[in-house]
Amino acid sequence: MARGRRRWPGGAQRGPAGPLGALTLAALAEGIQISREGNGPSQGQRPQESESPTEPVTAPRTESVEPDAANGALRNEPHSPKAFSSDPEPQPSQPEQYLQCLPVLGSLSDFAVQTVVCLEDAGISGTQALAFSLSSALEAQGGQLPEKVREVVQGLHGQMAQLLEGRARRVALRALCSLAAEHTHEVVQTLLSHSLPCDSAAAELWRGLSRNQRVNGLVLVHLLQEVKGPPRPQGPSPSSSPGLSPQVAKPQAQALAATRALGEMLAVSGCVAATRGFYPQVLIALVTQLHQLAWCAHSPQVQVKVRGPPPNHASCAVEALKALLNGDGGRMVVTCMEQSGGWRRLIGTGTHLEGVLLLASALVAHADHHLRGLFADLLPRLQSSDKARRLTAMAFFTGLLQSQPTAKLLRDEVIVQRLMAWQADPEPTVRWLGLLGLGHLALNHRKARHVGTLLRALLGALGEADTRLVGAALGALRRLLLRPRARGRVSAQCTSLGSRLRPLLDHDQDSVRASAIGLLGTLVGRCSPRRTRAVRELVLGSLVTLLLRLQDPSLDAAESAEWTLARCDRFLHWRLLEEISAMVHYDSPEALSRTCRRLVQWYPGRASDFLNQAQGYLRSPQIPIRRVAAMFIGFLIHHMDPDCVNPGLVDSLLHDLGEMQWDAEPCIRDVSHITMHQVRLVCRDQDSPRRGSFSPWQLLCCWGHRQDRERPVYEDSPFKPRSRAGLWGCGAPS
Repeated sequence: MARGRRRWPGGAQRGPAGPLGALTLAALAEGIQISREGNGPSQGQRPQESESPTEPVTAPRTESVEPDAANGALRNEPHSPKAFSSDPEPQPSQPEQYLQCLPVLGSLSDFAVQTVVCLEDAGISGTQALAFSLSSALEAQGGQLPEKVREVVQGLHGQMAQLLEGRARRVALRALCSLAAEHTHEVVQTLLSHSLPCDSAAAELWRGLSRNQRVNGLVLVHLLQEVKGPPRPQGPSPSSSPGLSPQVAKPQAQALAATRALGEMLAVSGCVAATRGFYPQVLIALVTQLHQLAWCAHSPQVQVKVRGPPPNHASCAVEALKALLNGDGGRMVVTCMEQSGGWRRLIGTGTHLEGVLLLASALVAHADHHLRGLFADLLPRLQSSDKARRLTAMAFFTGLLQSQPTAKLLRDEVIVQRLMAWQADPEPTVRWLGLLGLGHLALNHRKARHVGTLLRALLGALGEADTRLVGAALGALRRLLLRPRARGRVSAQCTSLGSRLRPLLDHDQDSVRASAIGLLGTLVGRCSPRRTRAVRELVLGSLVTLLLRLQDPSLDAAESAEWTLARCDRFLHWRLLEEISAMVHYDSPEALSRTCRRLVQWYPGRASDFLNQAQGYLRSPQIPIRRVAAMFIGFLIHHMDPDCVNPGLVDSLLHDLGEMQWDAEPCIRDVSHITMHQVRLVCRDQDSPRRGSFSPWQLLCCWGHRQDRERPVYEDSPFKPRSRAGLWGCGAPS
């Protein structure tokens, strides 16, 4: 049945005809090829339309489209049927049975768009003919083919906004996919020029390519190469450089455009399946791109609309990474990263590698089917000259060591040798990643014979200035102590470990301080019975620190001190759990007084050492620690016999307590005043005349204090809830 006329985008009318199939497009392409060879007649004739669509086609004439030599415009040139038939006689009485072809257009881009419109009714069977006709038209221009392909894609991009009908847009996307099947590189490069920022037309074209299963894999491979980009020269971090050099800025911008294109394509359902075979490479490339963006403070930022704040390149890379994981069934990985703050750390300047470690942990837990591919792709990158690629690969490698099946892919000696080599690297970040890897190996039962090597490296890292290294070493040592087969080896190093651990109990970093206190508790609870004496000396040498750290401003450090003291109480059979709980939760002065009285009774020879340790905290920068240190000294010296207190120590205490009278905090001034009064009472008792003869019992029972000294009374802490002495049963000692 004949169809009515309708207007084309070019302004011409399309004649009534049946469906335009591959036959018409093939004829069009053949005519173009003949015109390229110069066999067509002159311009001026126009094809005739068939009045009866049922009449057979005897000698169809086609038009060729050639550029005008004067202005470069395309012109239609009809050909005689003699070019296609051996019949010398024309048939003017018989009407032509083909469709009206393209009108006169101004450029090859318009010709491509009009050819796409011709395919509206052709269906999928006409796409191959369309690709052939476009290629023939490009060759007819007499120029280089890549440039002509780019011109066609530019025309499609420019006309996408005008193709309002759904069918026309679908046909245009099919034409683009057909062209991308033969000229993938040119199509990708042309669309990338419109992807930074990615406008709506470019986004629609990328999504159209992703829906075509025949070309989406090819396009993704080309985008992956662009995201990888050329290796950047090794040198200082980009964050310390004033800006990007022109040699680096252009490839970086191309990689950013490819990242945005990847985000658009991977967001389409089913496109992730096309990454089969190079899925790990896409994942690593996107994470590496985030690393480069996190370090490049002067990367070109363009305001674009993306899903979720902030509107920058990093968020687009994160969205592409989420789409990649979600499309592969890794929704739990995305959820774990959101709950742990991993996405925020991935785009942070100083926290990117922490985000990579969290991502690796989530992959180990919820997407282990890609671990072997990731591990294989990471090994060559560990020696990359590009710093961002190398560090990202090291972080991934370290995180994947948590998976024992993945760690079995390499021999134990190879992994340990590689991690130990990282410890000699001058870059602190590399040494930190190596320590984290050693910590993961500590959980692997197959690496038990390497405990001695791990222990030496971890003990040496406790003296590092970088807090990340110290924290990683503490965590790895704790894992070693939790392993039954390695417990004896660690306990054998108790003396060496204690000497390195004591300074860390007062570390400025809260996390390091809490980890060191917790490691001490683990060592006490897991020590070998043969090391009881060494552990006892370690506990008594750190006892004052642990008691004062119950009032640490850091909640983690205070809880860690409570946990460690509970294990010390069980180890030394103190039975002071009630007092410890009252001190940590209510800062109870009565509980502290009772604890000091027990210490004087149990360890009379160490009472002076306890005073010396507490005196060092009178100048602590933390107000609660200064306050509780002064209270500890007041209670301890109150329960001691004056004859057991060194006069030189008394003078030093009076000097330090006198300086605390000028403290800016009123609570510190009040506590120091009460404690100073107790020290002066000891001085008075020391200067008083002795009654009776000398008895050796006075030296052995230094805890026997004067009954006429008044007990110190301190107010409740302003930093903790009010204590209730009656509830805890910690009244004044008799």
